[in-house]
Amino acid sequence: MHERSCLQPFVFLLLLLLLLTPLAQAQQMANAPLPDIPQFMREVEEHQKELDKVRENYTYTSLRTIQDLNSSGQVTKTETEEFQEFFVHGHIIERMVKKNGQPLSEHEQKKETERVTKLAEKAEKTPREQPLEGQTISISRLLEIMEVRNPRREVYHGRSSIIFDFIGRKDAKTHGIVEDASRKVQGTLRIDEANRQVVHLEASFNDNFRIGGGLLGTIQKGSNFHFDQALVNGEIWLPTGGEGTVQARVMMVKGVHQHYTERDFDYQRFHVETDQGKDTKVMREKKQ
Repeated sequence: MHERSCLQPFVFLLLLLLLLTPLAQAQQMANAPLPDIPQFMREVEEHQKELDKVRENYTYTSLRTIQDLNSSGQVTKTETEEFQEFFVHGHIIERMVKKNGQPLSEHEQKKETERVTKLAEKAEKTPREQPLEGQTISISRLLEIMEVRNPRREVYHGRSSIIFDFIGRKDAKTHGIVEDASRKVQGTLRIDEANRQVVHLEASFNDNFRIGGGLLGTIQKGSNFHFDQALVNGEIWLPTGGEGTVQARVMMVKGVHQHYTERDFDYQRFHVETDQGKDTKVMREKKQ
């Protein structure tokens, strides 16, 4: 009994040390001088472009929930869509596999296969830095369009990260509607300091964005979104999910108010096979 009681303070101090060491290390990281920011951002862009190539070895599932809201913010309609996502020549390709929890019909699958095959063929011929029409913008391209300000360091999920405020550059040369819209957003960007990868982004429209001069539609100021990435298999950073709210007016008549969430999962290696342009298949490798 006496021997055990003598050991108790030692055990307590050891546990306390184990608990406090990560906090001390985190505080030490937070107090360290910031890196050279221009050089840091160049490295982030370079790493992101390298990542875009590695991503072509991966596929994952994306589950999206879209809710229509009324003027009071109450949900009036909910729909879900499930996609298999993969990359071709740096461009993301989305193949729908379910809608509202139900697999696509045989006819719908055939149409989706034809659409995805054409899109994959087009992606092969489209430069990496140029987005496919109607597709989402890549992070590496977004970094080229934004201007970063106010750098600071914070600990995020136990890792040191550099945070910036950003705003779309009005003078940036853009291609297509999605890149044009990116010039009208502002927000916060969080980058993992060790891996030079974007881990979190929050953005909102700081002005109305008019499509076709407003005749086709307008995304209203205040529409916002955020998304996250995480390290997968110790090799690659991939999306883990996101959320956003969009207010828009379509054809100058119909008002749209939607809230969406996205959850990304089931990351696997794969390769794409295209049979003379007739069909595109995603071939998943067996997990080791």
